Amino acid sequence: MPENLQSLTDRLLSAAKRAGADTADALAVHGTSLSIDVLKGKLEHAERSEGVDIGLRVLIGKRQAVVSASDTSEETIETMAERAVAMAREAPEDATVGLADPDQFARDWDVEALQLSDPSPEPEPSALEADAQLAEAAALAVPGVSQVQGTSAGYGRQAIHFATSNGFSGGYGRTNRALSLAAISGTGADMERDFNGESRIFQADLPGAEEIGRIAGERAAARAGARKPPTGAFPVVFDERVATSIIGHLLMAVNGSSIVRGASFLRDKLGEVILPENLSLIEDPHRPRISGSRPFDGEGLPTARRVIIENGVLTGWTLDLATGRKLDMPSTASAARGTSSPPSPTVSNVALTQGTKSRDDLLRDIGTGLLVTSLIGSTVNPNTGDYSRGAAGFWIENGEIAFPVNECTVAGNLIDMFRTLIPANDAEAHKSRMVPSLLVEGLTLAGS
Repeated sequence: MPENLQSLTDRLLSAAKRAGADTADALAVHGTSLSIDVLKGKLEHAERSEGVDIGLRVLIGKRQAVVSASDTSEETIETMAERAVAMAREAPEDATVGLADPDQFARDWDVEALQLSDPSPEPEPSALEADAQLAEAAALAVPGVSQVQGTSAGYGRQAIHFATSNGFSGGYGRTNRALSLAAISGTGADMERDFNGESRIFQADLPGAEEIGRIAGERAAARAGARKPPTGAFPVVFDERVATSIIGHLLMAVNGSSIVRGASFLRDKLGEVILPENLSLIEDPHRPRISGSRPFDGEGLPTARRVIIENGVLTGWTLDLATGRKLDMPSTASAARGTSSPPSPTVSNVALTQGTKSRDDLLRDIGTGLLVTSLIGSTVNPNTGDYSRGAAGFWIENGEIAFPVNECTVAGNLIDMFRTLIPANDAEAHKSRMVPSLLVEGLTLAGS
């Protein structure tokens, strides 16, 4: 059994104090990972790993340094602290670094209510292998599927504990169970590939292996005979599977790190309308059984529901303590922290307002255009919002799917794209980013 994680963080903080740190925080993580890969019905790869990682951030005045290790011996911890203090003394001063004040720390959180960890036992490797085999067989049974590129089944369990030298101490665990595969239709130059994967905190919530495989096979078979679409300006529907990437660009643009650097096309848009007025974007880190949920952030601040965009209006940035101090704003309790890096702002669970129409309704509305089901590469100018991505999907004529398409480019400007978003009603409640299919008018397609 690994050492109690709280005692590890206590040892790290004590060592930092002895080495001469003014203040410090420490993170200890115990992780277990099991993965099984199957190909052609046979086991291709099996791996299990387990270990503890520790990280220490020390502060001397307004200078900081971070060190990490995977060895928890007393000698290593003492050496870590000494090296971190030596590094901090040579680091440049930054007036915005520092721990939270004790009155800012989270208190009395309810980890059980978040349901982040499945109490059921770790699955046997044979059970994961059986799931992978069932998924692969189901994909191969779909007419038109020529092969399955690979099927992976995995399980993970992680426990973390975070503590500071000025009074915060807390931890929680989380689990993950996943199954994914890529199926291929056709042969030679006519091969088309598509994918399906599912991940849940609780093993009991994961869809059946045969269903996961069948959907991957059907997606690949539907892509047989793909060709380039026409070139021009057309409406585009981003399928729910890829619509999250559009909102991902928005979230990056309102991240405090981007704002501080001036590298955001939304840097001057605070308080302005950037989405249609019927749309809001909400962060909620307390949704039960969702992978992004957490009771406190990477600096010990209490997480809470917040509105990022309300009725189309951008209401604020995503901030940790340091970026907040740079912008003279309070932290939004959005700090993320790894054992080898200082805190940085990020979001947890987000949900975009859903529409009233189905994805098929949106397709009928556009008449002629493109349904995007996968995106390749990314060229986004963070300063201007100019957007260009390789895409594949289906050409729409008379409001219905006409033929599959590949090898095309979708381009536009994100500021303009955000203003015309029309959401469907198909966001999936189990996902950390609940974003439905999105219709965007007037994008430029480069095809045949």
